[in-house]
Amino acid sequence: MQEASGGARTRRYLMCPPSYFDVAYSINPWMDTARRPDRARAIQQWQSLRDTLSAVGHRVEVAAPAPSLPDMVFAANAAVVLDGKVLVATFRHPQRAGESARFEAWFRDRGFRRVRRAASVNEGEGDHLLASGVLLAGNGPRTAPSANAETQEYLGHPVLGLTLVDPRFYHLDTALAVLDTDDVMYWPGAFSPSSLRRLHRLFPDALEASEDDAAVFGMNAISDGRNVILPAAAHALAGKLAARGYLPRPVDVTELGKAGGGPKCCVLELRGAPAPPDGPTDRPTPTARLRPEGAG
Repeated sequence: MQEASGGARTRRYLMCPPSYFDVAYSINPWMDTARRPDRARAIQQWQSLRDTLSAVGHRVEVAAPAPSLPDMVFAANAAVVLDGKVLVATFRHPQRAGESARFEAWFRDRGFRRVRRAASVNEGEGDHLLASGVLLAGNGPRTAPSANAETQEYLGHPVLGLTLVDPRFYHLDTALAVLDTDDVMYWPGAFSPSSLRRLHRLFPDALEASEDDAAVFGMNAISDGRNVILPAAAHALAGKLAARGYLPRPVDVTELGKAGGGPKCCVLELRGAPAPPDGPTDRPTPTARLRPEGAG
């Protein structure tokens, strides 16, 4: 496989532009309908994230947004994709339920042959992170524990359930990030005592972040084993990552954070995806296609 910047392996990601992004409802503690995002600025921040991924050598594919689904920008929640198999999300909240059909259609149109909609409430890669050959599964606020058996059977990887106990960290990817094959970072306060014991056994040398790191979505980071894309507000965490030999790449995601998301929420890794369509998939999206409604 081709190498990305710094010797890390090239990844393929799915993203969805925030053309209709808004905080029109509240389904997590970060969402306040009185604190609406600046959509034009959110689009700029999203584009900067996409450009950063492309700059370090990763491929980005893009799904079309829908006017009635403002959270489609958080593409990590769309599915789990492993070995070319796609387990499409079934969302807990009705406000996001329509995303499942949109993303399922994208995968089928894109040439994925093995696509299934989850039978249990299962919010995709937001709650499923692959490390040490195990799918770490966040259970509690969103993904149901009953989803774990289906995920393991269909995707063919062992699933380790981790109970999330702080409502602010409603998805696993807001509380834990995979830095390399056998290296993770997490905020201990997001997990139940039994789940912490599991993490300690599996990752005895993990970076245990502070609550301050987590509160600025520092755990919602994208790592290729060398480059770590994380929120610019996570200053202290960037220093800790550099001390461990990683290359922090800060991005501003303050507008997306108003809906409870950061860099990782915006990308879904396409592991074992079919060959990409003809032509580059990482070229910048034309500005006109990203212009928010009402913009001049």
